[in-house]
Amino acid sequence: MIRTLVERAALAALLVAGLAAPLHAAEPENDYPTEARADYIFGCMAANGQSRESLSRCSCSLDALASILSYDHYIQASTVLSMRQGIGQRANEFKSTKVFDDKVAELRRAQAEAEIRCYRGGA
Repeated sequence: MIRTLVERAALAALLVAGLAAPLHAAEPENDYPTEARADYIFGCMAANGQSRESLSRCSCSLDALASILSYDHYIQASTVLSMRQGIGQRANEFKSTKVFDDKVAELRRAQAEAEIRCYRGGA
């Protein structure tokens, strides 16, 4: 118990001094969960071949995409694209709203950049 109190006091002193701030200030390079990464790579490989080269390029593509687009923005754009596949009034709302168009355009730009980096750049 005394050790815990001493450790807490030391941490508080570091925080006050600003020395521990860099440990908490850095955002992860990307925030894509493992399951989403695996799903993306499986889908990419299904479209591009089940080879070691395809695995490498698809992994590269995901890393590039994640460095450009946050996971939240990726999910939002993916949801819009999914909703646009439907029919009816709700699907039409997703097809005809500028905010949704912008989200999809952001995803498309990130995908194009990832393709340039990983497929045309000789990854």
